[in-house]
Amino acid sequence: MKKKIAAVVIAVILLGLLGSSVVVTAENEYSMIRQFGRISRVIDHPGLSLKIPFIQTTDTFPKETLLYDLVPSEVITRDKKTMITDSYVLWRISEPMKFAQTLNGSVMNAESRINTAVYNALKNAISSMNQDAVITSRDGELSELVLERIDAGMDQYGIELLMFETKQLDLPEDNKEAVYERMISERDNIAATYTAEGNSAAQVIRNTTDKEVAISISEAKKQAEILVAEGEAEYMRILSEAYDTGEKTEFYSFVRSLDALRTSMTGQEKTVVLSSDSPIAQIFDGYEN
Repeated sequence: MKKKIAAVVIAVILLGLLGSSVVVTAENEYSMIRQFGRISRVIDHPGLSLKIPFIQTTDTFPKETLLYDLVPSEVITRDKKTMITDSYVLWRISEPMKFAQTLNGSVMNAESRINTAVYNALKNAISSMNQDAVITSRDGELSELVLERIDAGMDQYGIELLMFETKQLDLPEDNKEAVYERMISERDNIAATYTAEGNSAAQVIRNTTDKEVAISISEAKKQAEILVAEGEAEYMRILSEAYDTGEKTEFYSFVRSLDALRTSMTGQEKTVVLSSDSPIAQIFDGYEN
């Protein structure tokens, strides 16, 4: 009976030793092994591992991407205007051993370092910009600028910052309305400038077009007058050739007199009274003789 009890006791002790010597590492975490309080090693792969029971202890810290939400804070722009920022950071542990050695494997310690580095970078970035530029830049431009300014010394903690985003970038309530009114006024002035420049350009185009039209009309009239003059000259040449003898000239005068007489006979009155010295009367008198 005593042997059985002893065997059970030994079995329990062995199971206890075995249980305290096994380290279970999950997929989403690192296991940190300490020996007498000092960091001995970090297990970065999931599964079962062994440690020295009662001498070595185990702590864990996360392996997945973590979110740190910064506390909203005030920052000053280059033109001495106050703004309220509310932002967050995505980060992860890139070097677990370095993280364990420098920050004692503490996520809280890591967030403290991140908070200081990101806030200083954000403050420096906004202090280099005027308030209008900060408001118009918002997330994209400002986020890139902040990430560029974050101290590269974050690597010494085994931490990698994956993303910085601004949830809210706003003005204090006491001067928000005044700033928006000033920005609206500035945009109205810019719009008025563009409108004036557009009207000026349009007037230049109209003046140029009117000038080109006037030149075209003048040129067309000039060509028309040239054509009329050429036509009349050709007409006179043809007449001169047609009536180049005395008989033809007399006949032409006769025809022209008849045309003039026909033109003068208007209305119902068809009687024409001519003086004896009238050229038309002389023509008719000559034919009668």
